[in-house]
Amino acid sequence: MKDENNLLYILGLMNTKIVSNMLLVLSPTLDYHEGPISRVPIIMNDEKEAVEKCVKQNIEFCKDDWDSFETSWDFRKHPLLCYTSTTVSASFETWSKECHNRFNQLKVNEEELNRIFIDIYGLQDELTPEVEDKDVTVRKADLQRDIKSLVSYAVGCMFGRYSLDIDGIAYAGGEWDDSKYKTFIPDEDNCIPITDEEYFEDDIVGLFCAWLKKVYGEDTLEENLDFIANVLGNKGKTSREVIRNYFLTDFIKDHIKTYQKRPIYWLFNSGKQNGFKALVYMHRWNADTTGNMRVEYLHRMQRVYEKEVERMQEIIENSRNNKEISNATKRKEKLQKQIKETKDYDAKIAHLALSRINIDLDDGVKVNYEKVQTADGKKMQILAKI
Repeated sequence: MKDENNLLYILGLMNTKIVSNMLLVLSPTLDYHEGPISRVPIIMNDEKEAVEKCVKQNIEFCKDDWDSFETSWDFRKHPLLCYTSTTVSASFETWSKECHNRFNQLKVNEEELNRIFIDIYGLQDELTPEVEDKDVTVRKADLQRDIKSLVSYAVGCMFGRYSLDIDGIAYAGGEWDDSKYKTFIPDEDNCIPITDEEYFEDDIVGLFCAWLKKVYGEDTLEENLDFIANVLGNKGKTSREVIRNYFLTDFIKDHIKTYQKRPIYWLFNSGKQNGFKALVYMHRWNADTTGNMRVEYLHRMQRVYEKEVERMQEIIENSRNNKEISNATKRKEKLQKQIKETKDYDAKIAHLALSRINIDLDDGVKVNYEKVQTADGKKMQILAKI
């Protein structure tokens, strides 16, 4: 039985109800090491070709399913970009049908393998070939999960990790190659601000809209924004506000969860007032990242808040509308809290910026995440907690 020509046959057997039940006897503690596995009796017969056909197909199904998500080493492109649809909803519908068909065929194949081996082992009176849906290992489409992963892929394109022009990872360290990016140009300085209101055209919501136009076309932008916002379900009066609030509060949580507390996109976060937030891509980090973020974005944000406070004060002093005055007063108070938060944050971040801390990708996320927040042996929490 050491003949490699039998590996697919054995693999098919090992994934059946028969072996699951055998192992409950051979290893009641569920310790499925080589000992119990080697004691599984293997009976060969003329059904080998049918078994191998099912096994090969199941391997392909499982591989296609796994490679549809960016945590796979062989991830090539987000599945909702693999169709010619001009809307996200139509792409998801096609993707959903593909997942459904793959799920059902895998289930049919597993039941066929159960039937074949139940007959071979003469266990028709003991076992049935049926497989429950919960035991089928490929995933069905999930609207919210898949839309969130689409948003994540878009962020990857904004940073240049992915490209709309090539499959797989376009950049994860090393030499940057501009020729990989023709359709959608990544952010130039590896810093994308996330603001609670639309202060800049090139903030993360603006870039997301630009990305959607490139992928699905300008004519369907609003329809796609509405669909995505409805799926995300965050607070907001408009689709852009809903998407903005997702980036502001939930995106980094989902990213950290997806990457099992080893995020590749790092969030500079000043605190609860959302005074300053900005994403950077770990693989594009250099010694000037923190300093550039501080001068070009944090200080810029402070100036915006100060001008907004002045504008609110003018409304308070000159308006005759009580509601307008009340709204301006509340907004001014909020802005003042954000200014204080950003100034406190600036004090924390200044020393780190002057230290010009670089990273070594070979050290991994956890080590580098701590490194960029530590100077002279003292850690300053400037990034989102993981």
